[in-house]
Amino acid sequence: MQPEVADVLRKVGSKIESYGLNTWQLRTLYAIKKCRTAELGGHIDACDECGNITISYNSCRNRHCPKCQCNKREDWIQARTTELLPVPYFHVVFTLPSSINALAMHQPKLVYDTLFEATWETLKTFGIAKEMQMGMIAVLHTWGQQLSLHPHLHCIVPGGGVNKNGQWQNSRTDGKFLFPVKALSKVFRAKFCEKLKAKSPTQYEQIRQELWQKPWVVFAKKPFGSPKSVVEYLGRYTHKIAISNNRIKSIDEQNVTFDYKDYRVAGVKKQMTLTHQEFIRRFSLHILPKRFVKIRHYGFLSSTWKRQKLKLLQEKLKVKVLEKAEKKSFLPKCPFCKTGNLHRIAVFDQRGPPAWFLGRSQNAIPYKN
Repeated sequence: MQPEVADVLRKVGSKIESYGLNTWQLRTLYAIKKCRTAELGGHIDACDECGNITISYNSCRNRHCPKCQCNKREDWIQARTTELLPVPYFHVVFTLPSSINALAMHQPKLVYDTLFEATWETLKTFGIAKEMQMGMIAVLHTWGQQLSLHPHLHCIVPGGGVNKNGQWQNSRTDGKFLFPVKALSKVFRAKFCEKLKAKSPTQYEQIRQELWQKPWVVFAKKPFGSPKSVVEYLGRYTHKIAISNNRIKSIDEQNVTFDYKDYRVAGVKKQMTLTHQEFIRRFSLHILPKRFVKIRHYGFLSSTWKRQKLKLLQEKLKVKVLEKAEKKSFLPKCPFCKTGNLHRIAVFDQRGPPAWFLGRSQNAIPYKN
C-alpha cells in the first residue's frame, strides 16, 4: 500500500501538539489525517454494471491534502479554456531570495501578498512602457523539492497586451520574446523592497543588506506551442501541494523517506530521509494562512475585465467564444469491473455504516440502474 502523509500524522499521534505549530496548521493536519476515514463519515456506492456494493469514506477537501486536489484542478482548467486568446503565452517564474525566509515563516501573508503585488507591478511597468495593458495569471508555490521554504510565483503571461484603442498588441512582432529577464529581475527586486519597506520598515531594515546583495531570479520559458497547451501546463501547478503521496517511499517508527529531484545536478532523482517531526515541520511551512488566495488574475485577465471586455477582445481576434461547459456530476468507476459507474445509495456519519450493510458480503445486494 502506498505510504501517505496521513500515515506520518497517525504515527506521531498527540505528540504533534508539542511541535510548536500554530492552531491553523494543527487544524489542517488533523483534517488531512482524517481524510477518507470513518471519522468523516462516508457513503455506500453501487455499480450500475456488475452490481457490486462498496463503501467509501468522505474526503476532507482541504486544499493542502494530497488526496483532494484532482477534481479541483480539472474544474479550473475547464474554466480557463473559455478565456484563451490566439496569442503567444509565456511561463515566467518570479523567485524570492532565501534571505526573506525567516520573515516568511513568521509573517507569511505579508511576504506572499507583497510577492504578488511586486510581480504584477513589474509586468505592468513593462507594459506601460509599450503603452498597453498586460494580463497575468499567478500561482503561489512556497516549497522546494526537499520541502524547504522557497517562495516563488508561476505566472502565465500573454505575450502582449491591449492598447489604448482596445486592440491586441504583441510585446514583440515575432512573438518569441517577452521582456529581458535581467531587466525584469532588477525592477522586481526594487518593487518588492519598496513595498516591504512601506509595509514593515523595521523588518525591512533588518534584512535590507541581504536583499540587495545578490541579483534576484526571474526565469522565462519559451512561448507555448498553442494557447490550449498553456492552460493544461499551468494546470500542473495550480493545485499542487508541497509533496504528493506517490513521492513517499517508506515510513517507519522514526523516519520518512521520500524522492526528490536535485536540480543542481540536472534534476537527478534522489532520496531523503527525515524524522517524523522534521518532515511534519517542513510540510507545515507550506500551509497557507487562512483564506489566503493562492491563484490570482490580473490586468485584462482579472475577473472585472473579463466580465466586461474579454468576449469583445476575443471577437476582435476572431476567436470562437466558448461557453463554459455545464458541470457534470462526477461518477467514479467501479474498482471491480472497471467499466461501470458507482452510484451513491446511502450515506452515514462517523458512527459507521447502517446496520443493513454490516455483516453482509459486498455482493449480497445486486444493483442495476
